[in-house]
Amino acid sequence: MGNVIKYGDNIDTDVIIPARYLNTSDPEVLKNYCMIDIDENFAKTVKTGDVMICGKNFGCGSSREHAPIAIKASGISLVVAKSFARIFYRNAINIGLAIVECSELVDDAQPNDTVSFDLSQGIIKIENKGLEYKIPKYPKEIQNIINQGGLLSAIKGGWL
Repeated sequence: MGNVIKYGDNIDTDVIIPARYLNTSDPEVLKNYCMIDIDENFAKTVKTGDVMICGKNFGCGSSREHAPIAIKASGISLVVAKSFARIFYRNAINIGLAIVECSELVDDAQPNDTVSFDLSQGIIKIENKGLEYKIPKYPKEIQNIINQGGLLSAIKGGWL
């Protein structure tokens, strides 16, 4: 369960992690600069388990894997958007960042709402509003990648 941090449409990878910070791929460094150009307090206020809610076309722009790495390292447990850029979606899965599309939740959620989710059951809830949303479950292989913390961990662990 986590609090909602909400952003709008067309958040590109250069906003998620600006190019000037791409001289490292260290998650512990990247998390300090996640969202800095649109929310300078993000890294200071995000808590482990928080949920990022975004509009359409989240993760558009370059295909840098640093973007989902920075989000995951910051403590975000789930990203919900109306839609994702295709390459961002796959990069997020590859590094073990849970992401789902749910337009209704994006419309209903507000900053500091409390969200819980069970992706294996295909359920997301806005707890403080008593709202529940059904989402498609991940295929078994994708759920294993998320559960293992990313594609490389899933392969090394023999889960795929």
